[in-house]
Amino acid sequence: MSSPSVPASAPPRRRVLVVDDDPTVAEVVAGYLDRAGFAVERVADGPSAVTRAAALRPDLVVLDLMLPGMDGLEVCRRIREGGPVPVVMLTARGDEDDRILGLEVGADDYVTKPFSPRELVLRVESVLRRAGSRPDPGPWLRSGPLALDPAARRALRDGAELALTIREFDLLAFFLRHPGRVLGREELMRRVWGWEFGDLSTVTVHVRRLREKVEDDPARPQLITTVWGVGYRFDPAQSGTAQAAATAEAGGGDA
Repeated sequence: MSSPSVPASAPPRRRVLVVDDDPTVAEVVAGYLDRAGFAVERVADGPSAVTRAAALRPDLVVLDLMLPGMDGLEVCRRIREGGPVPVVMLTARGDEDDRILGLEVGADDYVTKPFSPRELVLRVESVLRRAGSRPDPGPWLRSGPLALDPAARRALRDGAELALTIREFDLLAFFLRHPGRVLGREELMRRVWGWEFGDLSTVTVHVRRLREKVEDDPARPQLITTVWGVGYRFDPAQSGTAQAAATAEAGGGDA
């Protein structure tokens, strides 16, 4: 007599922490995420968000910018100190500076209020899909002082580990795969992050943040240069050529 089959257990639901002091917004967001298959917890202020994120270790945080007790920027910073947790930030419509600040402290995406809850769910799924995507099995990417291991998602500069966000790593990997080519912001948004629409200033912010981590002097970038009116070009050879020329001029050494 054959034994009864045991039903396969369902995969654990991914955990999302929703942080918003507006109970109506929080309830709607939590409801949509729950119906999309996520396990959702809610908190309504900054200090509680930091404490709960440390205890829960969520797969993603939906974080309002304006919170009592501690604003969303500081909450994002403190959560990120505990590990690379993806963050989708909620910001007020028209507050471009706030959106840019959110990206600068490490938010992976943002949604402006008022927003479609369905769009928010799609953004959450997109960020989680990219964060949990299968590692690229390809070889190390090397150029100038930089080396990236796509499989382990490790980035090095002159042998020192770089602390990159998910989007910064993907952007640098794309630059390394397309050296010397001018890349427009629309193309970067579409091909690096899969966005068919969005605020192009997000690309500008990520390029600026990446320069701060890979350039000797971010104010005078040599690795990621701006091609005015077109986009950006990654060319580490420029850095080496400039350094060699400076050495030759200063010391009269061999070229």
